[in-house]
Amino acid sequence: MATDIAASPPPPDARPPASAADPPALPLRVWRHYLFVKVRKSVVVVFVVANVTFFLARAMPGDPIDVMAGRLTQGGMSMAEARVIATNSLAFDPDAPLWAQWWDFFVGLVTLDLGNTITRPAVGVAEAIAAYLPWTLFSIGVGTVVSIVLGLSLGMVMAYRRNRFLDHALSVAASVLGAVPNYLIAMLLVVGGGLYLGWFDPVALRGTVSPGVAPGFTLEFVGDAFYHAGLPILTYVLAIVGTWMLVMKASTTEVLSEDYVTVARARGLRDGRIAIAYVGRNAVLPLVAQIAISFGTLVGGAVFVERVLVYKGVGGLLLDAVNYRDYPLLQGLLIVVTACVVVANLVADLLYSRLDPRISDQGAATP
Repeated sequence: MATDIAASPPPPDARPPASAADPPALPLRVWRHYLFVKVRKSVVVVFVVANVTFFLARAMPGDPIDVMAGRLTQGGMSMAEARVIATNSLAFDPDAPLWAQWWDFFVGLVTLDLGNTITRPAVGVAEAIAAYLPWTLFSIGVGTVVSIVLGLSLGMVMAYRRNRFLDHALSVAASVLGAVPNYLIAMLLVVGGGLYLGWFDPVALRGTVSPGVAPGFTLEFVGDAFYHAGLPILTYVLAIVGTWMLVMKASTTEVLSEDYVTVARARGLRDGRIAIAYVGRNAVLPLVAQIAISFGTLVGGAVFVERVLVYKGVGGLLLDAVNYRDYPLLQGLLIVVTACVVVANLVADLLYSRLDPRISDQGAATP
């Protein structure tokens, strides 16, 4: 008698063969998810850059003891006496081997402990950065938002008035502003507007708030913070707005030649509606990623602007860390700057994948 194989039940330990159509396991899906892939790469970038900055900081000539002793000898003190004072004042052991310093740094990096500064041993690096970083983010954030809104608006006007006098005049102004470094714009504002024309007192604008103004959500404090941040904000606006004008002009000009704009005009839609709903919206979409990235890159570019304008942000703090060879503070600041750029790139990638789902699909397929 023949056995009916199709009707026979499978053995208890039999498993159906895996096919290509079966979805992968949950951990593998999470590992290959577009967001997780991007976050994983961002963490690796920050970790690698942090280790590179450790060795670059120590590759600079002289150590904290040498720098402080050299400054003390300028007052007539002997080098031997100056080195004793520097050694007792600073939290740095010049005889510690490099690998031991790196291991302490590595452990602190993994445990998110940036340690204490060398020049001020009682002050933590995170505490010092937290005291200065909000002012930099405030001035850069306001300046970037104003420059983007102004640049995108003027760029659309240039595209609608292309090859006319207004287009030529704004194109020249945008090209000039885009070619001048931000720290040079800051110097021109101080010398030209402050010292030569007398529009403002550059000495009174130094710092982040006026003496005696208590921090808090008061009209006096907010107004004083904007008053002192006026020059940095104006510097960032002038340094960035030209680039956004030219980029938006090119994007708008390309959109104006699209068929759906011609169809919208043929339907008799108002020019204002076409400019906002059809032209402006589609012209801005390709620039979303650049807008997100610009916020991160500007944090690193604030060094010379804040030094010229004597604005107490992380830019001036970074320069002091370099000058005094304060390794933990320098490493912490560079990690923060790198993290800002990486996070901005991550946000740009996520926004771009949201606008174009094909990008996230390709990223999800990446092992």
